[in-house]
Amino acid sequence: MSQPTPDKPIQNSPYVVRLPIIISLTLAAGMLLGATFFSGGKKLTDVAKGYAKFREVLMLVENNYVDSVNTDELVDYSIAKMLEKLDPHTSYFNAEEATTARSQLESGFDGIGVEFNIYNDTVYVVSPLSGGPSESIGILSGDRILKVDGENLSGPGVTNAKVFKLLRGKRGSEVKLHIGRGSMKDGLDFTVVRDRIPTYSVDAAYMVDQEIGYIKVSRFSETTYDEFKTALSSLKSAGLKKLILDLRGNPGGYMERATSIADELISGNKLLVYTDGKDSRFDRKTNAKFDGMFEEGPIVVLADEGSASASEILAGALQDHDRALVVGRRTFGKGLVQMPIRLSDGSELRLTISRYYTPSGRSIQKHYDLGKGEVYNEDLTNRFNSGEYFSADSIKFDSTLKYKTDGGRLVYGGGGIMPDVFVPRDTSMNSKFLFELYAKNIIREYALRYVNDHKKVLEKQNFNEYLTKFNVSDAMVNELVQDAKKAGIKYNEKELNRSKPLILAQTKGLIGRYQWGRQRKDGLNNEIFQVLNPMDNVYQEAIKQFGKATDLEKGDFSSLNMTKEK
Repeated sequence: MSQPTPDKPIQNSPYVVRLPIIISLTLAAGMLLGATFFSGGKKLTDVAKGYAKFREVLMLVENNYVDSVNTDELVDYSIAKMLEKLDPHTSYFNAEEATTARSQLESGFDGIGVEFNIYNDTVYVVSPLSGGPSESIGILSGDRILKVDGENLSGPGVTNAKVFKLLRGKRGSEVKLHIGRGSMKDGLDFTVVRDRIPTYSVDAAYMVDQEIGYIKVSRFSETTYDEFKTALSSLKSAGLKKLILDLRGNPGGYMERATSIADELISGNKLLVYTDGKDSRFDRKTNAKFDGMFEEGPIVVLADEGSASASEILAGALQDHDRALVVGRRTFGKGLVQMPIRLSDGSELRLTISRYYTPSGRSIQKHYDLGKGEVYNEDLTNRFNSGEYFSADSIKFDSTLKYKTDGGRLVYGGGGIMPDVFVPRDTSMNSKFLFELYAKNIIREYALRYVNDHKKVLEKQNFNEYLTKFNVSDAMVNELVQDAKKAGIKYNEKELNRSKPLILAQTKGLIGRYQWGRQRKDGLNNEIFQVLNPMDNVYQEAIKQFGKATDLEKGDFSSLNMTKEK
């Protein structure tokens, strides 16, 4: 998962950086790594003894072990296993892994387009990257990647380097994935066509009507703030009065990009986020500091279980200052701060040094037990099984973690940002037939072929004309079904009818994207969002909630039906 980190990794001398890592291998399980490194070291003698012991064992293995060994690999393995005893987000990347991981936020790359985490030797999808091939075929947050081209990707020996090696490759090449999803007994098979993963992070920015604007932010990368300012300026020029800010599925990224966006929306010098750690040197407060472009006007923020880290910082700041109405579902709950420390050989340690807190004092981080990453990663599945995705009554508040917004509304800590207006996950149009169409790229390939075959007709109209007048015909659906049969997908009329509205919308959206979206140079995918959003129940609810969002901005809570502590 992308972590909210400072823009530039801290550089230290090779000896100073390597020493505390190796030393810490000998510390008791659960002790925070780097305690002596960062805070002066009350037990320097004990640490030195531990380092001496580790060095002694390593030398004995190198000089006397019966077979030849690679000590660098042993050290890497030792570090990785040691970090498993800490929190779920402290991590170590060897030189190759570090380079690849940084590229996810700093530059483009060819691959399948997923943010992932490895827990208990299993690769979990945190979020498919918006606009990437995995998203297009239906890979979901929480999916487990079990096999890649028939090769197992679970069990001992799974590393970031192995995942990158298997998933990345030349654009246009195919990779076959075997996916585990939820409690399904049988896995799902997907064929993903690798592509250039877009470096853009603002996926859509368009006017819904004469007053309402919509901006979708998929992650917080180096260019996100600049992209956001460009999008917001464009919408203001088009008459923006009300804003929908969609952070669903956004796994985070650079914290500074999220707080800069918050500063564009929050007036004065209000607190945006603060951090608190074991060492006071890592305590930090970030306040608004300049006049933003949209400090007045109602805002609705869309969030869900895929919104993590920097997304939660932004949503939390807006909610705590009663600046925006949060609509959707409880966010992921990732509120630990990682400091990237680049080591002498190019490897990188991302060490948890503090926690994030929203302006009201809420901790974003959900509960975890040291050394139990596999339990931590099962949280999303447990939420699904408990019914939290479908009923607000299934969400349990910790009554000991009550906080107040600026206006006195009650909000709760304990992990993630709770929405002001809950909207259940809509599974009414899901079916196995639909998943198989996604898995084998049937809709995507049909839409691309349709564009190529009807280019001259499509070129005679602009996208707005297409959006209002074009309908996917029954003949087109029949052609798509025939494509599915040729690909080995068993036809199921009942499932087709259930999923048909979504199939029609996906087809229309992709045709629009391939015909008009490829002509854009701003990285936006407005065409597909403009087709699909009207069918999205969270988006639909957001449109309905602008009355409450307007009241919220004015400080009038009487019509909001929200808890306010007196």
